[in-house]
Amino acid sequence: MARYNIILPVRNGGNHFKECVNSILSQTLPEFRLKVLDNCSTDGTLEWIKSLNDERIDIYPSATALTIEKNWARITTIPKDEFITLIGHDDILDKNYLAVMDQLIQKHPNASLYQAHFRYINAKGATIRQCKPMDEIQTAPEFLSFFLLNMIDTMGTGFMMRSKNYDELGGIPPYPNLLFADFELWINLSKQGYKATAFEECFSFRIHSSATTKSPDVKFQQAFFKYIMFLQLLKESDPEMKLVIERYVLQFIKFYAKGLSHRLLRTPQNKREGLTVSDFLKQCKLYADLLVPGNNFIPEKQFSVKLARQIDSNAFTRSLFLAFKKINPKPVYT
Repeated sequence: MARYNIILPVRNGGNHFKECVNSILSQTLPEFRLKVLDNCSTDGTLEWIKSLNDERIDIYPSATALTIEKNWARITTIPKDEFITLIGHDDILDKNYLAVMDQLIQKHPNASLYQAHFRYINAKGATIRQCKPMDEIQTAPEFLSFFLLNMIDTMGTGFMMRSKNYDELGGIPPYPNLLFADFELWINLSKQGYKATAFEECFSFRIHSSATTKSPDVKFQQAFFKYIMFLQLLKESDPEMKLVIERYVLQFIKFYAKGLSHRLLRTPQNKREGLTVSDFLKQCKLYADLLVPGNNFIPEKQFSVKLARQIDSNAFTRSLFLAFKKINPKPVYT
């Protein structure tokens, strides 16, 4: 009987999907099932996975094309064994991933969330860098502290959790394009016990060159502000989390005020749905004041953020900047 389920939502996975599946089927620990949630793929993904005729694979095709949020929401509706892990269709598990997680669970039976160290790879599979080092044990407040301070790498792949806990939380929350959704899920799961992390590096998270431009700016900002409101609810309901949030959330907002304002500046106006850098920064300030009343946070204190706002405020400088970025796409300010 399987103890572990590897859950793989996919739509038109291509060759990366095949590489991902092959890495899963190569696990040295045999007690698992692969559950594929196909979202009306049109590139042969469904036909290929069926052709494997592997008894360890359960396939759940969607009757109609779904958004990414709705396809991942189906995870709560399918039968699952004791533990589950979610994986993106272009990520790769080392063959010892499940064996490492099994040992970690035996060592920390009271943990509510499990993770391992990993590496980032590019579209061709070459290593970009290793993830930041993690402690073996982290409480929920410690985990949130590290996340808000950008001292930990947190992605959707590689986490292990109990199916019961996942379903009780309602699964991964429906953030726009699931941006920041996993961050909320991991914090809520870690609150039920603690997070245990294996020191072994045993999976790869793939980063594509287009990763920063896949999601529309409006969805990225909506997801960011949705996560801010989650932090506000967390602050109101948990005294320990309140201390963490009030101490560290301004650094978190500062980090994304810079990143998302730069991202917006690189986006032509006809693809922005009316968004401006100035309006976004004003919203950042409002949320900073909500979470930490009486703070002295001003987004434009960062020179590059101030520069982004100034460039965006004028049609000529904005068009000049976009023309320059076509010639030199590399960042010119940090």
